[in-house]
Amino acid sequence: MRLARSERAVRGHLALCLAAAVLAGLLVLVQAELLAGVLSGRFAASALLLLALVVGVRALLALLQGVAAGRAATGVKSVLRHRLLSRLQELGPVRPAAQRSGELVTLTGRGLDALDPYLTGYLPSVAVAGVVPVAVLVRLFAADLTSAVIVLVTLPLIPVFGALVGMHTKAVTERQWQALSRLGGHFLDVVRGLPTLRAFGRARHQAEVIRQVADAHRNATMRTLRVAFLSSLVLELAASLSLALVAVPVGLRLLSGSLDLPTALLVLLLAPEAYLPLRAMGNKFHAAMEGVAAADEAFAVLDGTARPTGTADTPVMAAAVGTGASGKDGRAPEIRLENVTVRYPDREEAALEDVSLVIAPGERVALVGESGAGKSTLLHLLLGFVGPASGRVLVDGVELTDHGPWRDRLAFVPQRPHLFAASVADNIRLGAPEATADQVRAAARAAYADEFVAALPDGYDTVLGERGANLSAGQRQRVALARAFCRPEAGLLLLDEPTARLDGRSESAVVTATRDLAEGRTAVIVAHRPAMIDLADRVIRIADGRVVDDTRAGTPDGGGDRRAGTPDGTRNGAGAGTRDDGKNPARTRKEVPSR
Repeated sequence: MRLARSERAVRGHLALCLAAAVLAGLLVLVQAELLAGVLSGRFAASALLLLALVVGVRALLALLQGVAAGRAATGVKSVLRHRLLSRLQELGPVRPAAQRSGELVTLTGRGLDALDPYLTGYLPSVAVAGVVPVAVLVRLFAADLTSAVIVLVTLPLIPVFGALVGMHTKAVTERQWQALSRLGGHFLDVVRGLPTLRAFGRARHQAEVIRQVADAHRNATMRTLRVAFLSSLVLELAASLSLALVAVPVGLRLLSGSLDLPTALLVLLLAPEAYLPLRAMGNKFHAAMEGVAAADEAFAVLDGTARPTGTADTPVMAAAVGTGASGKDGRAPEIRLENVTVRYPDREEAALEDVSLVIAPGERVALVGESGAGKSTLLHLLLGFVGPASGRVLVDGVELTDHGPWRDRLAFVPQRPHLFAASVADNIRLGAPEATADQVRAAARAAYADEFVAALPDGYDTVLGERGANLSAGQRQRVALARAFCRPEAGLLLLDEPTARLDGRSESAVVTATRDLAEGRTAVIVAHRPAMIDLADRVIRIADGRVVDDTRAGTPDGGGDRRAGTPDGTRNGAGAGTRDDGKNPARTRKEVPSR
């Protein structure tokens, strides 16, 4: 109704829809008069033509009502969607209501589409229920006082019973809508964060969590349907008993001769029409409630009063963290690739081709090269996101075939870490769900994140915006490093350009934390920035899916030239560096079988 008052087009279509519905309802009186007169013989057979005209006019009014209602619904949804998008554009990525994109997509899509039953069914039935029963009662009082009194006494039973059931229906429907909104929001959050979840071994758990959220929505839907069917049963029973109270005395009085046939037929034809609009309104109330709940949520977003739906009192929190035990073997592993080739289904050329290398336990290796050279593919190979088309990946001499247990032994810091719409503490303990509050704080301190986390409104209990929208890039990266610190049992550290797009201060904090994190672990770092390359013991250059240069750090050429050379950390030309013994220039992978 707020939109109808502010939008002229919506107001016009809605008024036409309601007027057509009321006129069609009032024509029932004329139809009943003609039919009763023809059946009783009071009117000639020619009155059937007039009766057919009335029926035709009612059909045209019903068609007009449907068209006007459809246009009104389209206008309301269009205006609401434009206002929602404008409001979200004003708010930007940081939304005070902490609503996630999936919830807003569900609201602007499926949610507002649920307004159709409200605008095309419930509102017209309300208008008809407010006019037609009164008109029928007036005509019945003029025709037969006894029947009119019975209808007058029994008619309020339907709205009373409908209201009693409807109060419960509204609460149940709101819970159903919240379950649907939560399902949409959480599902999108999981899909976006799937690489992070897989890296920390929480992806399999998400299937069970999504199943639980879907079951919650299914149960809420079934409860709503049970209430709707119960309401229909109650209303139909009340209307049937009321009609029986009218029909039985009319029949007895007709047999006794105290009531004439035209009046009896008129009463029997009109009495059901007094109850029908109220029954229709009650039945359409349930179909319209989901749209009402969505509209309430939409106006709450527009007014800035929307409440968060993915906070600590929902299963989403447990979904972001999960449960389960992590591996306890903190020993730094040896990684060996033997003639590994990786191909993607949609590409003809290999992402990695005949790559062989050995990464010793506790060694820190920097992977450098141009974008698309295959650096991230090598990381994804170790993470288990892709498998080799040929060749083998060995961890401590054992071929890596099942990546599930293996992921418990690694920590992963991606270039764009995904932070879930959960508390800071739950985001840090993503890979270690059993971590205590003290362990979470210790991990944050090690990642130089404790200071800014403590300044948040609720500290470690602060619920982050979707994808960490209320944190800077450097702060998100430090939370991701804290995740890795929270897994002391992980012997392998994988980092994918963790300092990309960071300012100098954030980069310094991340580099220092990474140096501490890599201590005593095997580390594979995809890097472009000199500060990250300087952490490595070896620098491996990859080009076109092949290892083209493998240089030891700390040599006169290798160390200095990586800081002053090309942006990817290597020098141009053949003399990219020397081995530790200083006897030979760096050689290509084909010349050096392993390192």
